[in-house]
Amino acid sequence: MTSKRYFLLIMILGSLTALGPFSIDMYLPGFPDIARSLHTSTENVALSLSSYFIGISAGQLLYGPLLDKYGRKPPLYAGLGLYIIASIGCYFSASIQMLILLRFVQAVGSCAAGVASIAMVRDIFPVKDNAKVFALLILVLGASPMIAPTVGGYVTTAFGWQLIFLILTVIAVLITLAVFFFLPESYKADPSYSLKPKPIINGFLTVIKTPQFYTYALSGGIAFSGLFAYISASPLVFMEVYKISSKTYGWVFALLSVGFIGASQVNSFLIRKYKSQQIVNAALIAMVIISAVYVLGSLQNVLGLVGTIVMIFLVLCCIGVTSPNTSALALAPFEKNAGTASSLLGAFQMCIGSVVSVGVSLFNSQSSLPMSVIMLGASSVALLVLIIGRKNIKGSTAAKNGAFAAH
Repeated sequence: MTSKRYFLLIMILGSLTALGPFSIDMYLPGFPDIARSLHTSTENVALSLSSYFIGISAGQLLYGPLLDKYGRKPPLYAGLGLYIIASIGCYFSASIQMLILLRFVQAVGSCAAGVASIAMVRDIFPVKDNAKVFALLILVLGASPMIAPTVGGYVTTAFGWQLIFLILTVIAVLITLAVFFFLPESYKADPSYSLKPKPIINGFLTVIKTPQFYTYALSGGIAFSGLFAYISASPLVFMEVYKISSKTYGWVFALLSVGFIGASQVNSFLIRKYKSQQIVNAALIAMVIISAVYVLGSLQNVLGLVGTIVMIFLVLCCIGVTSPNTSALALAPFEKNAGTASSLLGAFQMCIGSVVSVGVSLFNSQSSLPMSVIMLGASSVALLVLIIGRKNIKGSTAAKNGAFAAH
């Protein structure tokens, strides 16, 4: 593969991965304006974010079997088409209930892009390079939190929040064209793959029962929920508690994203010297310690705006290091069922994230305490899952080796 071809593939796959997050980040600065326009509260507007997370969770499981049955591109086109239609509907939303429903549909469409891109990484690149490729995708993904909120803040101020969804529609159309002309089909359709409920369920169970998959998918997904807590709570914390403007919020969001993106790129250097398993372990321990300090600072009310930004930045650094490694480790055992495995990986991540998002929206707290507590809980549980799961991975490997020796 030429360097030019490699770069093009990374950009397209990264854009597919970024479509969902871009759809989240761009409208966050518009929360107060959406609330005023639709005659509701900011907390109710946050439910449109929760419905988006729930839609992605449900859609992940839908696309996995379709990607393994029909190849990667046909289901991808269907999802992008659904996303475009729903985005246009969001532009015309006249009530918060309509917006919440359409955000759910929009999410179901967008997650086709996320699932397909992850599966195609497993298809196209060698397993040993997957962690590096995922880190590069995060670099492209990083354009979302760095650009989207800032653009969203200016667009909302100048033209109103509705235009954000028109911009998202145009972005989805451009991505669809790039997929059609420049992205190859990486997996041939498999006529033998059954879409009947029993074989699909058996396929999911086969993946879930693999110790390496469930250990890293769960620990990575739980740790990643700290990012969802931040995304859900940050409009309230920064714009209502600390009283910064929507434009300033966009810049703060972009600044904090540097932690997540930068750490994911540092990971590319770390994996040259250390194993992914070692990196995940160290990152989760660091995340527990930092989150604990954040909780104490929130309880004592001593952090202020700058202190809060610093603590969130450090937590996002830990998540940025953890995420590409847990994704690569979870998918490593699979080749034929990569679509199913990637859909389950995304479903775990988004399901946990949607629960956290709803939980954050239920707290009407005038502080960052709920966010910090969820981050501490997520990192602690993720570390516990990792410790317990590794014992099962070792046991499973030993059993296989014993069976092979006996044979």
